[in-house]
Amino acid sequence: MPTTFSSPEDFRDALANLPRANAVLELKAKRRQAELTKPPGSLGRLEQIAIHLAGWHADGIPRAERIKVVVFAGNHGVTAQGVSPYPAAVTAQMVANFETGGAAINAITGSLGLQLEVIPLLLGSPTADITRAPAMSDAETLEALNAGARSVEDSLDLLILGEMGIGNTTIAAALCAGSLGEAGADWVGPGTGHDAAGIARKAAAVEQAIARARPETLASSFAVLSHLGGRETAAIAGAIVTARRKRIPVILDGYVVTASLAPLFVQNPAIVEHCIAGHESAEPAHRKLLQKMQLSPLLDLGMRLGEGTGAALAAAIVRAAVATHTQMATFAAAAVENRLDAE
Repeated sequence: MPTTFSSPEDFRDALANLPRANAVLELKAKRRQAELTKPPGSLGRLEQIAIHLAGWHADGIPRAERIKVVVFAGNHGVTAQGVSPYPAAVTAQMVANFETGGAAINAITGSLGLQLEVIPLLLGSPTADITRAPAMSDAETLEALNAGARSVEDSLDLLILGEMGIGNTTIAAALCAGSLGEAGADWVGPGTGHDAAGIARKAAAVEQAIARARPETLASSFAVLSHLGGRETAAIAGAIVTARRKRIPVILDGYVVTASLAPLFVQNPAIVEHCIAGHESAEPAHRKLLQKMQLSPLLDLGMRLGEGTGAALAAAIVRAAVATHTQMATFAAAAVENRLDAE
């Protein structure tokens, strides 16, 4: 199977032809849950997670040992519109902080024993200002998609995606508005700490970008990513599709990561089937976006940092789900009597 996308059409075809979970293996995992020493359904979402993961592994055994967190970083020309209270230089400064181990994602992944990779994407060359021009050319979009594709290792049990990029909550709002409709004001929020005036500037920038691109231009997921996205959001999209082709489940982080999925979701809603929503961000539009995708987050901790932090924390729950499924004794093995009405 190719590990990168050769053209916009190749990306479109990959998105249109997604592998599906193995229903037989899911049923087998569901039957095992019924045999474990607990009342049926008593572990709630943990049971559902284990069954979900079982359908993506060839042998039907859910795993969560080899977990990689990938954080993509990109800069955005739309910051010229005053959409962030922080200067664009902070993106590169935070990447340096990641590399020296000083960020929240370093602390969280270190505490959980997760692999972390940070991938800066041409930070010295911001994308174009989306209010005035397409963010990226087709070639640049394809390059970003392939940066994401190359980050997905065959041996992974789970992939966690995160991002860093000053201005990228505006880009996330533009991706949602361009994909799902509604006004810019319906998709923007405080981001890194904007006041009402700053939020209004973000909404205006999104509206200008949508008006410039025109609905007929945004006819494909590739076009939406190219016109309204960023290098890190395109890389996330490329990683999600590639993980699906390799049957690797993905834990999504917050608003920006989930918004990177929005153009793909509109083209093929089945793209979310291998995804787990790690948490619900405090960024207001994230809840609405998750609801549209029918994804239920594992955590709601009031977080809105990005970096993959919420998704990384959710990995601990996923590991617990796998452990209960694979390590608990069955009623027969433990010599514990099952329900009288059990088959």
